[in-house]
Amino acid sequence: MLKPELVEAVLARALKGGADFAEVYAQRAKKRRMKVRQGALEEALSGLDYGAGVRLFFGTEVVYAYTNDLTQEGLMEALETLLRAKGALGKVDEGGKGGLDFRKAAPKGLHAPKVPYGEKDKRYRLERLLEAEAGARIAPAIKQVEASLLEWDEEVLVANTEGVWAEERRVRTRLFVLAVAQEGTEVQTGYSAPGKSVGLELFDLYPPKAVGEKAARQALTNLKARPAPAGTFPVVVGPGFGGVLFHEAVGHLLETTSVAKKASVLADKLGEVVASPAVTYIDDGTLPHAWGSTEMDDEGRPTERTVLIEKGVLKSYMVDRLGHLLTGYPMTGSGRRQDYTFAPTSRMRNTFLAPGEARVEDLFAGIEFGLYAKEMGGGQVKPGSGEYNFAVQEGYIIRNGRIEEPVRGAMLVGKGPETLVRVVAVAQDLENAPGMCGSLSGSIPVEVGQPHVLVSEIVVGGRA
Repeated sequence: MLKPELVEAVLARALKGGADFAEVYAQRAKKRRMKVRQGALEEALSGLDYGAGVRLFFGTEVVYAYTNDLTQEGLMEALETLLRAKGALGKVDEGGKGGLDFRKAAPKGLHAPKVPYGEKDKRYRLERLLEAEAGARIAPAIKQVEASLLEWDEEVLVANTEGVWAEERRVRTRLFVLAVAQEGTEVQTGYSAPGKSVGLELFDLYPPKAVGEKAARQALTNLKARPAPAGTFPVVVGPGFGGVLFHEAVGHLLETTSVAKKASVLADKLGEVVASPAVTYIDDGTLPHAWGSTEMDDEGRPTERTVLIEKGVLKSYMVDRLGHLLTGYPMTGSGRRQDYTFAPTSRMRNTFLAPGEARVEDLFAGIEFGLYAKEMGGGQVKPGSGEYNFAVQEGYIIRNGRIEEPVRGAMLVGKGPETLVRVVAVAQDLENAPGMCGSLSGSIPVEVGQPHVLVSEIVVGGRA
């Protein structure tokens, strides 16, 4: 992507200009998206984006510039402007945003679909999407189905003045199916979207017909569900995407972007009990083929398995280079960014509650009345405190230890640190699920996960 002698010249000039540390990040990303709706092809797009960013440290002050001109002149222009400014221009905020934009207008045709994107042709992809669409047609009440495929092929280079030269190719594929069920005026949706750091073998791991059927069954379940009750109940949260609750309400509190500013309620608590003994919380960027895995982070450091909370005790934070300089905590290979237009910040990779010892059925036993949040949806979190509200995508009443009628419209409300303490038991059936985390330094691929988890009480917002 960039010749070593060019990168060496940029880094040498940065040090000569007074920087304590300098880094070059280069990226070339190819993406393809295909979508079918109601059995017909609606969209088939592909694109190419490339560029580089130069980051300089003057103590703990960071400046950043980026450009899509990868010639020596283009990179040196970005660097020299930063050196002249030395912090007056190009300053990056705590979210990795800012910097000087040296991108130049691309000629027409740069994103033409002739860019190679694998061995299979469009017809093969279309056939798989039509299989997913057909798989969702399991009942007359399914009125609309949309299926789409995302392919993401990215090359990354990181080099810095500590002698790092690290390159990686990152390939990710994801299948999305949205099913809409309708009966009279009542309309409900179901959704399924598996994704992995793999190629088109994703279709072997997750057969399209089964993905479509899962989305449709969720829509049909919600169609016949009654409104959820409101109150404070025991809640069993299902595996997989149920982990989004802890990702949003706890995980972000453990990133040094908030810890270094004392903006997190979990700052300065290493070695303290912050959760139930049933909780071991891990962020692991090394899981084979996981959606959020990489061999290196976006600062060129090898990714690792970081135990954040072990049996209720806070053991580590997620630390990038700037976070290390500000806090003294060791770096954990957690520096991530959306693309070359962002400077990296500390971010999650694949974050999950480790399996416990309980059997799934034991979590439900003894609950006189509660909620089973089988599938979680989206929500909101207040930064710093971990206050959250999350929608339950598919829920059921628990009555006398049994899973009974489905309910819809449930919302879980609470504070992440308080919920951690109220975890009663964790089952053994760990599952992870893919998602996109839109936070500091842009939108990045992550996995969230957990086994079935029993929380002694959560406030449930409902309509009944």
